[in-house]
Amino acid sequence: MQLTGAQIVLECLREQEVDTIFGYPGGTILNIYDALYEYRDCFTHILTSHEQGASHAADGYARSTGKVGVCFATSGPGSTNLITGIATAYMDSSPVVFITCNVSEGLIGKDSFQEVDITGITMPITKCNYMVRDVHKLADIIREAFAVARSGRPGPVLIDIVKNVTAEKAEYTPVPRSEHYASGRIARLLQKSLYKFDMPRVDNNDIDILIKMISESKKPLLICGGGVVRSRSQAEFMMFAEKIDAPVAVTVMGGGGFCGRNPLTTGMIGMHGSQASNMACDGCDLLIAFGCRFSDRVALDPASFAKQAKIVQIDIDRAEINKNVKTDHHIVGDVRQVLNMLNVRLGRYNHQEWKDYVFSYPTETEYDDLDDKLTPKQILATIARVMPQDTIVATDVGQHQMWAIQHFHFDYAGQLLTSGGFGTMGFGLGAAIGAQVGNPDKTVIHITGDGSFRMNCNELATEEHYDLPIITFVFNNSTLGMVRQWQNLIYNKHYSQTTLDRGPDFVKLAEAYGLMGRSVCNVEELEAAINDAMASKKGCVIDCRIETDEMVRPMVGGGSHITDFIIS
Repeated sequence: MQLTGAQIVLECLREQEVDTIFGYPGGTILNIYDALYEYRDCFTHILTSHEQGASHAADGYARSTGKVGVCFATSGPGSTNLITGIATAYMDSSPVVFITCNVSEGLIGKDSFQEVDITGITMPITKCNYMVRDVHKLADIIREAFAVARSGRPGPVLIDIVKNVTAEKAEYTPVPRSEHYASGRIARLLQKSLYKFDMPRVDNNDIDILIKMISESKKPLLICGGGVVRSRSQAEFMMFAEKIDAPVAVTVMGGGGFCGRNPLTTGMIGMHGSQASNMACDGCDLLIAFGCRFSDRVALDPASFAKQAKIVQIDIDRAEINKNVKTDHHIVGDVRQVLNMLNVRLGRYNHQEWKDYVFSYPTETEYDDLDDKLTPKQILATIARVMPQDTIVATDVGQHQMWAIQHFHFDYAGQLLTSGGFGTMGFGLGAAIGAQVGNPDKTVIHITGDGSFRMNCNELATEEHYDLPIITFVFNNSTLGMVRQWQNLIYNKHYSQTTLDRGPDFVKLAEAYGLMGRSVCNVEELEAAINDAMASKKGCVIDCRIETDEMVRPMVGGGSHITDFIIS
């Protein structure tokens, strides 16, 4: 049947079983939005306050549901406003398809109004991107884009369509998603290793080598990285950890990949890792990292990292192997597949003496309990006590992010939504919106700081309009807390441009958007505010006042040995 390019876009989204789109319209994408009016019963479209909010919402939707997120934007500033969101998804391997429209073919390259080379700009931060100039190629490109986004190591893909293509007609033949890999173009693309469609084939000899290393180890340590979360292999990982009876350290991106309440959990590892995790890393004789790229926040000093251990890295992306830390053995493959192969062949081990040593160190930082002031741990402990255990937690970036990861005990993949690689202040509220839309039956909260919240509070309008009962907790210390912490410890207390002695009043801001607002200074007030918010089933902002110089502890300086704590 003959359809316009705009109709083909929407039909292809239906093929992919897409039900939700986040976006913001503009001139060049109007043909698609006009067609969307006719398809309004097929899709839920969430109109955000800003394109960046839409990008983070699509990302949060993808991370929390395991589906591919979809985001629309127009040309020029509309598309460039997506860049931070695209980079965030790229660094954290989140599958999102971004669809933008550019000026018409005849205007390309002429500095036309709102023209920009968005494919050129995003090439380094997408898994693949396309500029569509032929309506007859549009359907296959969309199918290909979704296959690229979800296959192998997931990641963002961008499709930029010139406006005239959305108006031109072509023959469209529906192809069910189950048949996409059998269709000609997709099948040919499968042969191109560039796009990493196929899972790397795991070598049985590599499994044998690792099993032998495990049998010889007296002091094993596991690292649960983001690959465990992305592959949704938390059950297989838990079985493996319990079989070899090894302590488990968790990266920022690995939150939820291993149950935080499991007695083998040592907590976060790295710059703000627990003493238990970092001491275990320094003392282990075998370190097995699953889906972990050994970033500079984990392997602060690669030369001395786990210096007494044989290091094993398991990752789906060969490019990550030996990139940051030299390994003694590695396996290129999907984490779930590798774990299944290991679990079938492994016996059970006991490392009680090693565990006794590791857990002689604290897995969490203790804070003095105060009656008249809030500590970060008090806030998080109250949230955990009062709210459902399966609550989805979206964070922004800064001290509040580290406190949340240190003190919440995440139970499942997709429960923690945070910008681990790119460190995007402003990620959290958009991600929470995406998660709430994708998980309407779950409680979703947004953990933020007063600095980060200034960067995304405009999305409170989206939260209110769509009646999303997201509760935002602002860790308000009247400063850019993490930057001030560095200034305090490293820069001789030169508090240059980090003091936030200005508005807004977050309670009045929430009320201006039609939401509930509360300001709290102690645990009793906080618990009452949470109960009121839960009972209202409406969005709420809770302004939690904490001390200006409260610090994230422990802390190891960048480039330092992992046990050289500046503060403990």
